Amino acid sequence: MHSEHPWPMSPQEEDRIIDAAYRDVVAAYLASNHRRKVEVIERAFRFAREAHRGRRRRSGEPYILHPLAVAKIVISELGLGSTSICSALLHEVLEDADYARDDIADNFGDKIAAIVEGLAKISGGIMDARSTAQAENFRNLLLSMSTDIRVVLVKMADRLHNMRTLQFVRPEKQLKVAGETLYIYAPLAHRLGLHKIKSEFEDLAFRYEHPQEYAEIKEMLKATEEERKAIVEEFIAPVKEKLDAAGLKYEIRTRVKSAYSIWNKMHKKNIGFDEVYDVYAIRVIFENDDEAMEKLLCYKIYGIFTDGYTLHPERTRDWVSSPKANGYQALHLTAMGPKGKWVEVQIRSRKMDDIAELGYAAHWKYKEGIGGPESALDKCMGTIKDILAHPEPTSLDFLDTIRLNLFTSEIYVFTPRGEVKRLPKGSTVLDLAYAIHTDIGEHCIAGKINHKLKPLSHELDSGDQVEIITAANRHPESDWIGYAVTARAKAKIGQYLRKNES
Repeated sequence: MHSEHPWPMSPQEEDRIIDAAYRDVVAAYLASNHRRKVEVIERAFRFAREAHRGRRRRSGEPYILHPLAVAKIVISELGLGSTSICSALLHEVLEDADYARDDIADNFGDKIAAIVEGLAKISGGIMDARSTAQAENFRNLLLSMSTDIRVVLVKMADRLHNMRTLQFVRPEKQLKVAGETLYIYAPLAHRLGLHKIKSEFEDLAFRYEHPQEYAEIKEMLKATEEERKAIVEEFIAPVKEKLDAAGLKYEIRTRVKSAYSIWNKMHKKNIGFDEVYDVYAIRVIFENDDEAMEKLLCYKIYGIFTDGYTLHPERTRDWVSSPKANGYQALHLTAMGPKGKWVEVQIRSRKMDDIAELGYAAHWKYKEGIGGPESALDKCMGTIKDILAHPEPTSLDFLDTIRLNLFTSEIYVFTPRGEVKRLPKGSTVLDLAYAIHTDIGEHCIAGKINHKLKPLSHELDSGDQVEIITAANRHPESDWIGYAVTARAKAKIGQYLRKNES
């Protein structure tokens, strides 16, 4: 639905295009494994079409084409069902003064009304010029997210369509929207496990923020395309033979690293395009009906690659045994391919691939619930509630708290019993104490890190074994706020201090 049409055109022609776009949404929905609730989608479309009658987008096209495009992303790229599709179709109806939340609730029920209302509250830009409004929009985003994750998933689809049609917007607005996408929405997509959407956000934002570098990298990728194809084909030919001989059902996909990722790596490591070695990547996706065999098949395919290839010793990652926080599972290895080129290999089952591409949205595809992301989703929601409980921070502190607690990389530490605890990078002994239990946090006096005594303020590293030492007569003090990094610890310390102020 990129506006290649000369707008405006005759009303009959416009109606034909709108109807075709709607049929496209329904066809995608009917092709999914969701229950068939076409009637409510039809009503939502008619309601939205009436509400937006006469409105146009900056490209000149009828406004209703935008909600239809968002609904199509919601079903085709996020795999969500009728509730989210209806919410996407209605997501800007409340912007129109003639409609209120009750109108949506009366026609479509409370659940859809709540999602549409949540979307209306976060319709303003997050990178607002006024920092208080900025924090307020962000708080609304998190509030809506903690009540129903679908608010944020539909918002992601809305932002994706806006980014895909950003060429119709004024140049200064383009930069603002691109900057906000890179700062907020790409990390949030990453945290929610929406890998494809995160990559597209980054690439589209990069294209508007650094048009020259974007064009140069695209040109280099195009120039080396034939050579890349030949190297990958030569690399996978013997692997295919072995996979076939093992009787495995599989698909091999080649992946080109995104322009933004390449540029980022070139900048961070100060290297040239030729030195970015994971430009070449393949993904082996295998079919598997028996859940108990999933890990074994991953390692079996890994074994096929280790036989006859030189592996890069520092580039093997086992996300199967310990999945990432957003539920991502896969085995990664990097092997030496033809002409001395390193080739990155990702091994996943079909289900792992769906979860990798759809993240938390895969809940709606695998209705029985997916252990990894489910608990991770609860953890993410817990973090959001902790951030919201933080006592009246300034907008700048608020954004920093968000970025630290939701978007930064994580560390993994072990309790004396061998339990793994995930914390944001930079977390201290005090943060871990509060992560285990509020009581432990409130009575914490020190930590034994790998059998050495360390103070509350000591920063933890991944792999540390940590024993928290407590004392009954110990209680939080005002300087503890400075030792804490996580929103949970800060909020709990703040609550205690306020309650016990004399």
